Amino acid sequence: MNPVPLVLLFDIDDTLIDNDAMQQQLDEYLIASLGNDAQTRYRQIFEETRVELGYADFLGATERLRMEMLDSPAVMKLGEWLLEFPFATLLYPGALDAVAHAHDLGFAGILSDGDAVYQPHKIARAGLSEVFGDAQMIFVHKEQELSVVEERFPAEHYVMVDDKVRVLAAMKEIWGDRLTTVSVKQGHYANDPVLEHQYPAADLSLQSISEFSQLGINDLV
Repeated sequence: MNPVPLVLLFDIDDTLIDNDAMQQQLDEYLIASLGNDAQTRYRQIFEETRVELGYADFLGATERLRMEMLDSPAVMKLGEWLLEFPFATLLYPGALDAVAHAHDLGFAGILSDGDAVYQPHKIARAGLSEVFGDAQMIFVHKEQELSVVEERFPAEHYVMVDDKVRVLAAMKEIWGDRLTTVSVKQGHYANDPVLEHQYPAADLSLQSISEFSQLGINDLV
C-alpha cells in the first residue's frame, strides 16, 4: 500500500467523548445502587487493574467486584449498565464535524488506548464506527506501536489529536517532523498543570475539539 499524503488520527476519551462525564455518572450509579463503600471499593479495584494492565478495564473491575459481593443482586446489574451506556450523548460539541473535516483533508482514523472489548464497544455505541469504518486501532500503549500504525496507515505526514500531552510528546519524539501534534484541552489530563509543565507543548493547542474544523492543510502540515 502506497503512502497517502496525510493521515489524521483521533484519540477517543476526552478528545471526542467526554469520558470524565461518563466516570462521574458511573460513580453516581454505583453510590445509588450499591452504596458508598462499594463505590469506593470499585474505584480501588479499577485503579489496581489500570496499573496491572496498563489501561482502564471497566468490565474487568466489575467482575472482580462481583466476586467480592456474590450476595448482592445489584452488582450483577453493573455490567449491563456499562454495556448500555449511551456514549453518543457524551460526544463533545463539534466532534463529528471535526471528523468530517478530517476526512476532507486526508485519511482519518482512530488511534486509541484501551481493552479489546469495552473500548470498541464504546466507539460503536458513540456512533463513531459509522464515520470511521474499519479505520480503528486500539492498543495498550499506542505510542509504543507506531511501526504498526505506519504499516496499516502509511502516510507522508501524520496528525495526532489527543488530550494527553504525554502521549503526544512520546509520539513526536519518534516521528519527529512527520507528525503534527494537536492537543485538545478537554478533560482532567489536559488540564493538569503538573503534566503541562512536565512535557513539551504540542504543535497546536485547541480549547475544544470543535476548533479543529477551523484548521486547514497549511495549519497541520
